[in-house]
Amino acid sequence: MSGVHVSTETVATVAPIKAVYKHLDSLLEGIAALKKAGYRKPTVLTPFPRHEVEEALYEGEPSPIRWFTLIGGMTGATLAFSLASLTHMNWPMILPGGKPVVSIPPFLVISFEGTILWGSLFTFVGMLLFTRLPARNLPKEVEDPRFSSDRFGIIVEGIGAHDEEKVKSILHHSGAEEVTGGSSAEAHHG
Repeated sequence: MSGVHVSTETVATVAPIKAVYKHLDSLLEGIAALKKAGYRKPTVLTPFPRHEVEEALYEGEPSPIRWFTLIGGMTGATLAFSLASLTHMNWPMILPGGKPVVSIPPFLVISFEGTILWGSLFTFVGMLLFTRLPARNLPKEVEDPRFSSDRFGIIVEGIGAHDEEKVKSILHHSGAEEVTGGSSAEAHHG
C-alpha cells in the first residue's frame, strides 16, 4: 500500500533575543534592518513614548482602535436617543399646539452624552485588546529595568534556530550595546 508521507518535523524556535540600545537612532536602525530582513513583529521597549518608534513599526498605518471608538459612539448615541424617546412615549404629556411627542432638539443632549460615554468605553476595550493587556505571558527579557530608565530595547521572538545568528548579527551591527538570548547564553558587547 503506497501512501503519502506527511512530515511531522517541527521547526525548533530559540529563546527570545534581546538587544539593548543606548541611542534612539541605533534603535530605529535596528527596527529598519529587522523589517528589511523580514522580521515584522519585534517587541520594542522605550523608557518614554517616541513617535519615531511608532512610525518605524507601523509605517504610518492608523490605529484600528479608532473603529472601536466610532462603533461605540454610534451605539451610545442610538441607545441614548432610544432611551429618551421610548421613555417619553411611555409617559406622554399633554402637548398643546400639536408639538411632536418625540422632539429631536431636547434629546440631542442625552444623545451627545451617550456618544461620549459609549465611545470612551469601547475605546478602552479596544486598547485592552490591541495592547494585549493584562499581559501574563511576557518573556522575562521584557522585565529588564533599564528599559524603564535610560535604554531602548528590541526583543525578537519566535525565530528558528537557523535564523538566530542572522538576527543577532543584524541587531549587533545596528548599534546595540548588548545582544543576548537565543540558544547560546553569551552576550555580544559593542
